[in-house]
Amino acid sequence: MASGDFCSPGQGMEILQQVCSKQFPPCNLREEDLLQNPYFSKLLLSLSQHMDESGLSLLLAKEQAQAWKEIRLRKTTWLRSEILQRVIQELLVDYYVKTQDTNLTSEDKKFHETLEQRLLVTELTHLLGPSQEKEIPPLLGLEKADLLELMPPSEDFVQMKARLQLEVEEQLKRKCFTLLCYHDPNSDADSETLKAAKVWKLAEVLVGEKQQCQDAKNQQKEQLVLLEKKSATYSQVLLRCLALLQRLLQEHRLKTQSELDRINAQYLEIKCSAMILKLRMEELKILSDTYTAEKVEVHRLIRDRLEGAIRLQEQDMEKSRQVLNTYEVLGEEFDRLVKEYTQLKQATENKRWALQEFNKAYH
Repeated sequence: MASGDFCSPGQGMEILQQVCSKQFPPCNLREEDLLQNPYFSKLLLSLSQHMDESGLSLLLAKEQAQAWKEIRLRKTTWLRSEILQRVIQELLVDYYVKTQDTNLTSEDKKFHETLEQRLLVTELTHLLGPSQEKEIPPLLGLEKADLLELMPPSEDFVQMKARLQLEVEEQLKRKCFTLLCYHDPNSDADSETLKAAKVWKLAEVLVGEKQQCQDAKNQQKEQLVLLEKKSATYSQVLLRCLALLQRLLQEHRLKTQSELDRINAQYLEIKCSAMILKLRMEELKILSDTYTAEKVEVHRLIRDRLEGAIRLQEQDMEKSRQVLNTYEVLGEEFDRLVKEYTQLKQATENKRWALQEFNKAYH
């Protein structure tokens, strides 16, 4: 792989900004990813030259733009006819509402009746279609010629057509003024001339506001992309921070834990010794308050005598223990001698008692 196939850090950042900002949908590519995969970076650059911001190829994007343009033209044409038809229907609805409240002139009645008849025949003619196939029977057995016979007289139609334009203009003007007052409530108190001037510029104002909304949406979209990138970066930084904290915990805290425990043990040992010394000091204080020097001296002499007596008793005990050990060496013969000695001693005691009794009796 040639060195020219790789990209420098500066080029990697430039590619990242060019490719990932607009040409492609949001992606979590980093500069390190592009530097580690140079051919992938070149592929992204090549694709970005043949794709637009939405991800379509330039040819498809051009065809899509042309199709949308055609759709907007057809939509505009349809809206014009639809608006005109709805305005005419509203004129007829208003006419029927007025007939219940006020008395209309014969001209008004003739105009609205002619308009309604003409509109109804036209709608029925459209329902029949532009041409009927011979093998398919017509709807209700009607032909276009049958419907055309129901058309109003030509004179009435001419008069209706001349007045219809004025009525439609007046109705559209009222709707425009209503839309203007909805958009700008302060315009409700303006004169008709000022309202007409504002209506003339209302389309440009609405287009400008729509563009502002679109710009705000685009800016929001860019902010969302930026937020997504920052969220991904933030998550990676958090993971690195957690790894560092774990490393610090393992390398530092666990190593110093034994030293900390040793220091705590020494502290507790010293504290315990201090408590023992304090207890001993309290004990000596109580003794010093309880006994005087003379009492202490007498107790010392008594203790010395007692300790001397204890030593003498221990010496006698030791001598007796040695004698017993010497006698124990004799075994069963020693036991027999002890029994005989006991019997002789008991007999001697008995005779001594008898002699004492005899002497008492003699005297």
